Amino acid sequence: MERILVSSCLAGRRVRYDGAAKPVGADLFERWRTEGRLVPFCPEVSGGLAVPRPPAEIVGGDGHAVLDGTAHVRTDAGEDVTTEFLRGARLALDTARRSGARIALLKESSPSCGSDRIYDGTFTGTAMPGDGVTTALLERAGIRVFSEDDLDAVDALLQTLEATGS
Repeated sequence: MERILVSSCLAGRRVRYDGAAKPVGADLFERWRTEGRLVPFCPEVSGGLAVPRPPAEIVGGDGHAVLDGTAHVRTDAGEDVTTEFLRGARLALDTARRSGARIALLKESSPSCGSDRIYDGTFTGTAMPGDGVTTALLERAGIRVFSEDDLDAVDALLQTLEATGS
């Protein structure tokens, strides 16, 4: 059975920077939970950040630039939390590998988990195209990353992987 690494906040855990969760209530998601496919993980908490914590954004690029050392993750007060984000991304990849997850379902717009858009580092609520740090690392390792807006695409990939056995 294919496993799905999933942002803990999407699974209902209160781990977001503001202490909230962002649970997905879709039938597909609940079916995957019942089937035991979901592997909840929060890279920010696992990387050493507290709940709640100051909001953070990537300054100078996206998650790929952070991995390459040309951008940083900072809080709204200017504290550099790049080390914690990188540690959390590595632990997410380790968890995906240990569980056999080749698919990740991660929280859109997060500086860790965004897969289509992230905030631009100005703390003005302005989004830009880009990947979060964890998404970038997972993608580099060949894990397919989707947002909570792409459940049908996840389901299609699951069906393809299980039908082909590849």
